[in-house]
Amino acid sequence: MATAAAFAVPGALHAQEPAPVNQPANQSAATDPYLWLEDVGGDTALAWVREQNAKSEAELAATSEFKALEADIRAILDSDAKIPGVQKIGEYYYNFWKDKNHERGLWRRTTLDSYRTDEPEWETVIDLDALNKAEGENWVWHGADCLKPEYERCLVALSRGGADADVTREFDLASKTWVEDGFFRDEAKGGLGWIDRDTVYVYTDFGDGSMTESGYPRIVKEWKRGTPISGAKVVYEGQPGDMYIAAGHDHTPGFERDFVMRTIAFYNDELYLRGDDGALTKIDAPNSANKSVHKDWLVLELREAYQAGGRTYPAGSLIATDFDAFMAGGRDFDVLFEPTDKTSLAGYTWTANHLVLNVLEDVKNRLSVMTPGEGGWARSEFTGAPTFGTLGVSAVDSDDSDAVWLTATDYLTPTTLSLAEIGQAPEVLKTMPTFFDASTHEIAQHFATSEDGTKVPYFIVQPKGLELDGSTPTLLYGYGGFEISLTPGYSGGVGKGWLEKGGVYAVANIRGGGEYGPRWHQAALKANRHKAYEDFAAVARDLIARKVTSPEHLGIQGGSNGGLLTGNMLTQYPDLFGAVVVQVPLLDMQRYHKLLAGASWMAEYGNPDKPEEWEFIQTFSPYHLFDAQQDYPPTLFMTSTRDDRVHPGHARKMMAKMVEADKDVRYYENIEGGHGGAANNAQAAHMNAMAYTFLWNELSE
Repeated sequence: MATAAAFAVPGALHAQEPAPVNQPANQSAATDPYLWLEDVGGDTALAWVREQNAKSEAELAATSEFKALEADIRAILDSDAKIPGVQKIGEYYYNFWKDKNHERGLWRRTTLDSYRTDEPEWETVIDLDALNKAEGENWVWHGADCLKPEYERCLVALSRGGADADVTREFDLASKTWVEDGFFRDEAKGGLGWIDRDTVYVYTDFGDGSMTESGYPRIVKEWKRGTPISGAKVVYEGQPGDMYIAAGHDHTPGFERDFVMRTIAFYNDELYLRGDDGALTKIDAPNSANKSVHKDWLVLELREAYQAGGRTYPAGSLIATDFDAFMAGGRDFDVLFEPTDKTSLAGYTWTANHLVLNVLEDVKNRLSVMTPGEGGWARSEFTGAPTFGTLGVSAVDSDDSDAVWLTATDYLTPTTLSLAEIGQAPEVLKTMPTFFDASTHEIAQHFATSEDGTKVPYFIVQPKGLELDGSTPTLLYGYGGFEISLTPGYSGGVGKGWLEKGGVYAVANIRGGGEYGPRWHQAALKANRHKAYEDFAAVARDLIARKVTSPEHLGIQGGSNGGLLTGNMLTQYPDLFGAVVVQVPLLDMQRYHKLLAGASWMAEYGNPDKPEEWEFIQTFSPYHLFDAQQDYPPTLFMTSTRDDRVHPGHARKMMAKMVEADKDVRYYENIEGGHGGAANNAQAAHMNAMAYTFLWNELSE
């Protein structure tokens, strides 16, 4: 399947090594005295980081209680009993696995018959720890793309220290060895994608002028084996102001096609069909739509209303038509899904003969099956789908199988993995073990009323028989951006670090996310960003009004865009909270677009170089909203030196500003780990334990 997002998924864009900071003309050390902290690997900046880390370690990580919690979380992350999710590649089922004996992980494989057993027999394909030892590196796994249909060669992506930046190396699956003089891409953003055994698409840093202003590939080329990458043939060049350029080959038997994808900004892209002669034909569908091609079908997931064939299809709909007919000018579509006030499309997956729809109804998943036929599309229920929690569905092999992987989970129920043939009851293959005592808690859903009257859903996990006296330590989590939905999921870390202690855990489904489709996301873009923060504050007030908790016992946590959220809660609503955790955040919204991948998010936040847009951006820039005379709740900033997506300078500078004003603040920066914050289970356990320890210390007093 080819899709407009397949070659440049926004949440997984690979970024290059942090570059020297580009200081805009209107910013200087005089107006920003902490600009020096943007020097990611500078000796002075790292000395400051180590000093702050030491203080936080001394405060939070020295007790026996901390060490016990860290060990518990590490044991959960290292557990051999976790579900080994697999990907079918040829006859084998592959899994990437990390545990206490394999810190960086194993890429391994087994058969389906063996996978069905309690103790599958795994064959190691790549041992990343052994590779690191042999090469003196600190590689982190970024995935493998294996060439159909023989599946003899793979393009393996590896990142140093967990950064978005990676290299691509060619690997021989039969001999389980790296291909000598095989395809190799130097460390940069971008990737390689198979066309055939001797030809790949390459989109990467080719030198000066080859990257977009967002720091991603601007040029895609066709590269032949045995020739230098410098001689690769240009397929397409984007504009400097674009976000990401990529290409890919659809290997579906009988439907082989080549596509070029131009991402202009988030949810603004163009998809081109590449002919045998290299000519590109634009697929004339809305830039805002997610465009997917599978066998005979073009499927459009609409983010805006679309007029075609004399009809208007509403935003949030999923529509389909014959691809060849569309390219010939046809505009007749079948409606596969149309949203309501309560429903949105969470996703879809193709099998050989069906399309499985995953729909959110008030943030609860419902599955159905669409089947194309002579008289149009037939709809049926998904046989045996669980009726509880969050459901995930993905095809096992969309070329020639109607089987899907089905996962089910909620905040208190460990994930189950089933194998389901469309029309037959699912076969439960694996169940994640219980990592904490969930018998003491229960799940509820409530709706808070935001400032403009919008009803905002949130989930709450609370002790059974909770005494509503406002005294319970409560952790509220949120994100609210990029059309990402927060649905219930089982977390051993949350359970062990928070729920088992008697705490309440809440998750806010605020605007900016995707819980109610594009309209929910678009309601909080740019000048309307404040609505996401008003929603989160409304949920906090609802928890307080219900006497679940009170401001002195209510803490919040969020990362990345969620770090921007908690940064704004800190600076705009300090009286609502007793503790704030801000992780891998954006905070300086005047400079965010100058730092690493920041320019790629201007469709979400706006362009601060435009005076009319800076006028509203400054109203949600925590770095500028900070007031040295204001009282703020205790705060913990957490980030990573190796985060080359969101610059660690955001957290560093905000920390320095708050320290200068003598606020109750602490800081921890992992020296590696990328945007996820941690490169291995030990680091993840340490950082999670620090966050939960800080929150419990502050909120349980």
